Amino acid sequence: MKTFSATPADIDKKWILIDAEGVVLGRLASIVAMRLRGKHKASFTPHMDMGDNVIVINAEKVQMTGKKRDEHFYWHTGHPGGIKSRTKQQILEGAHPERVVMQAVKRMLPGNRLSRQQMTNLRIYAGTEHPHEAQSPEVLDVKSMNKKNTRS
Repeated sequence: MKTFSATPADIDKKWILIDAEGVVLGRLASIVAMRLRGKHKASFTPHMDMGDNVIVINAEKVQMTGKKRDEHFYWHTGHPGGIKSRTKQQILEGAHPERVVMQAVKRMLPGNRLSRQQMTNLRIYAGTEHPHEAQSPEVLDVKSMNKKNTRS
């Protein structure tokens, strides 16, 4: 028996809608990263973009366990002494709360060209509105997958 290796003709991409309200950030990011890579499919091929298009809504209402809201995200401006930081809480309360989920998913993917291309299949929105109704996404209920996925 030969090993199956997918070709671009074999790839079937779906649209998935995930509601992040009340879901723990790390568990959400893990599920989204798996869907983006296509590891949930039996025909998974590591060097092909097999994953689905994922839409995450209510990113501003994502939950975190412990003291993770007080942890910092760091970046450097490129100038001497230009290190900056913000806590996850500050980012969630700011203008772009979806960046917390985006960074969590990005860090769960391998750091290569294929992963950067797979990240373009991810769309994250802070509220409940999204412009992808025409794609008729199927809803993936992350809350009911495991009781640990939610935080009350």
